[in-house]
Amino acid sequence: MIRSRSDPRGLLLLAFAVIGWGANWPPLKLLLQELPPMAARAWAGLAAALILAVLVRAAGTPLSVPPALWPRLWLAALLNFSGWMGLATLSLIWLEAGEACIIAYTMPVWAALLAWPVLGEVPTPRRLGALACGLLALLVVVGGKGIDLGLAKLPGVALALSGSMLFALGTVVTKRWPLPMPAPAAVVWQVGLGSLPLAAATLLLERPDFAALSPRSWAFLAFMASFPLCLCYLAWFAALRRLPASLATVGTLLAPVIGVIGSALLIGEGFGLREGAALALTLGGVLLAVRG
Repeated sequence: MIRSRSDPRGLLLLAFAVIGWGANWPPLKLLLQELPPMAARAWAGLAAALILAVLVRAAGTPLSVPPALWPRLWLAALLNFSGWMGLATLSLIWLEAGEACIIAYTMPVWAALLAWPVLGEVPTPRRLGALACGLLALLVVVGGKGIDLGLAKLPGVALALSGSMLFALGTVVTKRWPLPMPAPAAVVWQVGLGSLPLAAATLLLERPDFAALSPRSWAFLAFMASFPLCLCYLAWFAALRRLPASLATVGTLLAPVIGVIGSALLIGEGFGLREGAALALTLGGVLLAVRG
């Protein structure tokens, strides 16, 4: 049952989850200097699923899945993890971490629009305004450094945007047909199943050299597996049990802020008028979508 008033513990859990997700973008960008994109996500995801499974079972939550539920669980895993994580990671080949983070976190805008055909929720003027803000942010990211540089970034923009839309679709599909199982168990299976296509892709298409990884990259892999993909997901669902859903959703707006600022501080990416304008438009669009 979601409480109608804010719980201080819920606010702490929400802050923990969102800060962890936003802080993941700069290390991931640096990790891609030594690992192919699918390998970077696949093996961290599989390790996170194992860690999650141990934690969830230790808490006494069953991991069993009714046979009839497997197709829906696979669909949720492909939309919420494989498509989202895979495409967003690939976008970093063309985009700076801050740019990818801004585009990826337009997902609430697309969720608000996809709710029309899936859930029958007619878009309000605020949601249409949210879409306009999201599209303007994309134009700022693509064209802000000149048309030639903007066109060079289009593959990354398309990948990050596609991943964001798939995650949004997964959100509304899950809302339309909820998974009748404990939320922590659903997270375990979605992270695990969603990592399998990425692992298959890296085995078929990539040649990662783990023996050549630096200690820094091993630390990044361990960080991703244990923090953003494991503890942050558990904290998120724990926060949802203690906070109003609208407050928790607005809280995710911290993630692109953390990602952009962290990228500027940790890996020296520029943060000027263009990045600030794109970030402001993205946050404005998401706020309109949530409030609308």
